[in-house]
Amino acid sequence: MTVKPKILVIEDDPDLNESIVDFIRDFAEPEAALTGADGLYQAEEGVFDAIILDIMLPEMNGFDLLKQLRAKQVKTPVLILTAKDALADKLRGFELGGDDYLTKPFHREELIMRLKALLKRTGHFFDDDGLTAGPYEVYLNRHEVLINGQPVSLNGKEFDLLVYLLQNQKTIITKDQIFDRLWGFDSETAVSVVEVYMSNLRKKLKPLKVDGWIKTIRNVGYIFQEPEGRE
Repeated sequence: MTVKPKILVIEDDPDLNESIVDFIRDFAEPEAALTGADGLYQAEEGVFDAIILDIMLPEMNGFDLLKQLRAKQVKTPVLILTAKDALADKLRGFELGGDDYLTKPFHREELIMRLKALLKRTGHFFDDDGLTAGPYEVYLNRHEVLINGQPVSLNGKEFDLLVYLLQNQKTIITKDQIFDRLWGFDSETAVSVVEVYMSNLRKKLKPLKVDGWIKTIRNVGYIFQEPEGRE
């Protein structure tokens, strides 16, 4: 089964944090942090598709956390969730790099709607309309891949690997990040399995002359982008 979007919920109220996690569990893989310091650490170390961020946090407030993330080039989309509803607070949140803003109290349906919209805008949540990049078309609900309109058969992890690459176009992703996302950091499988599946994926793409979209960054990882000089 294709991996769900991975969401970090940074909220210091344990009950509200747990509720948000329950709200989004149907379509996402949530992780929780209860302090600003823990949230910053998890956001820097993990591979998340979005962050739900409270502002009034112990140890480090949400504004400072967001400022540090953006200074360190962590571009994960952030939905700010807070009781601070003054225009100045909203403007500050956007100026620091927030992507959306929802004030407390909020309705469960609005939180889900805004989060899904944010994920869709940033290419991390798809309906059956699918995901496209150059000659690639990927349809998650149908588990289908088309290259220049031609079906390509990929097994489960090969499909997940291609989806993850497309979700992070023009971004270098390390083997450790891929392994953590597709197999889980607690998996007994070795990280070298990433190279095996990447090799298998490339072999299936090579006859269609589209394997050049996946570039190896030596000793680092991979990047999915349009090949240089492509007409």
